Order: sequence, then C-alpha cells, then structure tokens
Amino acid sequence: MRAIVRAIEAGELEAKARLVVSNRREAEALAFAAEHGVPAKLIPTRADPEAADAALCAALESACVDLVILSGYLRRVGPRVLRRYAGRILNIHPAALPKYGGAGMYGRAVHEAVAASGDAASAVTIHLVDDEYDHGPTVAALAVPLAPGDDAEAISARVTSAEPAFFVEVLRRISTGELKLPSSAPKISDNLP
Repeated sequence: MRAIVRAIEAGELEAKARLVVSNRREAEALAFAAEHGVPAKLIPTRADPEAADAALCAALESACVDLVILSGYLRRVGPRVLRRYAGRILNIHPAALPKYGGAGMYGRAVHEAVAASGDAASAVTIHLVDDEYDHGPTVAALAVPLAPGDDAEAISARVTSAEPAFFVEVLRRISTGELKLPSSAPKISDNLP
C-alpha cells in the first residue's frame, strides 16, 4: 500500500488513493494513510462479519472506489463487496498460484512450503479475488529466482523485496490500458447471501 500511494504521489501511477481500510486499530497502514492525506477507515471484522461486509461495501461506494486493492488485508472479503466489485478486486500473493495458495497459505507458511518443495523460483502473483482463497484468475505473475539452500526467511526476503515495484507496475499497466483485467468476472458462488 505504501508503494502504491508513493507512486501516485510521485506521478508514476495515474490513479487516486481514495480510501485505506484496515480491520485492526493498530495497523500502521492507517497512520501512513493519515500522514499522506488518504482517507482511512477502521472496520473491525471479528464481532460481526456481516456488518463489517456491509460497512466495507458502503465505505468503498462512498469513496467512489473503482478498483479494490488488497495488500496485507488478511480477511476474507464478504459477499456484498464481492458482488459489488466482482472482477475489480486485486490481491497480491507471495508465491505461485494455485500451487501455493488456499486457506492458511499466507505469510511464513507459504515460504516454508516453497522451501520444502525445492523449487528454483518462487513468485509474486496478482490475481482477481473471488469467494475462494487465492482462487481468482491471475492478472500478472513475476518469477522470483531462489538460491540453492534458501530457507523460508530468505525466500520471504526475496519475495517481499519484489512485491511493491511489481504491484505498482501492474497497476500502472492497468491504468494505461496496457493490461486488461480478465473479461470474465471471477466465480461468485450462488449460495452467497
């Protein structure tokens, strides 16, 4: 999120950061947003996920958001937001999908799985969000070469250092029309409320 806001401020990304949302009061993203003049909102999700989904959808609509960017938001997006922004919610994942995705595959767990696999590369994957973890269509992916013997910590460092510039570049390509989002909206289950 910081890289995206800074790229906008520097004129490297033609976009407007309309709203930063976190479900955690102590999230540094909220303070960063305030320091950079970006509206920010705290929407707790644990007590009442349905109310949080409605509040998030209303906040995004009120801020006239066109594209929702998930970067460090580790909660499942609710059905209202999924329906309202279908095909316009992007997430960044620190490994190749679908191989290293799904429930529980975030943070150190992802990098441990990559290290255990012996793969010569990891990846940064940007994908559309649907109602399954790490399932929506891939928009762009970047291979991150690994050195022999890289452990989870080394892999994390390599991937983390590649993520900000790659996400900004993908968003720049989307904003200029050079990269089109997949025309078919991600699957949103019929059983969602």
